[in-house]
Amino acid sequence: MTAPVPTRLAAAGLALDRGGRRLFEGVAFTVDAGEALVITGPNGAGKSSLLRVVAGLLSPSEGTVRLEGGDDELPLAAQVHYLGHLDAVKPSLSVAEALGFWAVYLGGRQDRVDEALDAVGLLALADLPSAYLSAGQRRRLALARLIAAPRPLWLLDEPTAALDAAAERRLGEMIRDHVSGGGIVVAATHAELPIPAPRRLVLGARVPA
Repeated sequence: MTAPVPTRLAAAGLALDRGGRRLFEGVAFTVDAGEALVITGPNGAGKSSLLRVVAGLLSPSEGTVRLEGGDDELPLAAQVHYLGHLDAVKPSLSVAEALGFWAVYLGGRQDRVDEALDAVGLLALADLPSAYLSAGQRRRLALARLIAAPRPLWLLDEPTAALDAAAERRLGEMIRDHVSGGGIVVAATHAELPIPAPRRLVLGARVPA
C-alpha cells in the first residue's frame, strides 16, 4: 500500500525564544503539495531555527505546525528530510557505504544508492573513502539522501553551500522533480535557488531584547 502524500504544510502564529531573545514571532505560511517555499532574511532573523521548528527539532514558544494529509501513523519527523549545515559523513566509509547507511537508517532502500549517487554526480566516486571528498562533494553526498530515502517534505538549510554551478543545477532538477511529483520543499537560503517561481517568506531582523 502506498503511503498517503501530504497535501499541505501549514504554520500559524509561530514564535521562538532562544537565549532570552525572541528570534521571530507571528510567522504563518502554507505550502501546498507541489510547491516550494523559500525563506530569506538577514543573519540572525531565525531562518535556520524556523526550519528546525518545522522539523520538530525545536519546540516553538508559540504557534503550531501541521502536515496535513500525511500518514497519521507516522510522526512528522518520519515524513521529513531535514538537511542542515552539517553533512554527517563518516570518513572511514566509502561514498556508497555512507549513503547506504543513511538510506537504510531513514527507511529507504539500499538498491537506490546508485540512482541517488548518479543524481548528484558522485556515482564514479562510489568506492572512494568519504575522507577524500571535498566540501562540495560532501554536500552532494548529503543531498543524495533525498533520493535514496524518499520523503514527502524536504527542509533545506542553505542547500547550495559549497556547491559549484553544475551541482546547483542538479539540485534545481532534484527540487523540480520532487515538487512535480507532489512533494513539498521549504528552503532557507541567502542565494537564489535554481527553481522557477517559488513562494517566498521574508523573516525580519532579530527583535531586540
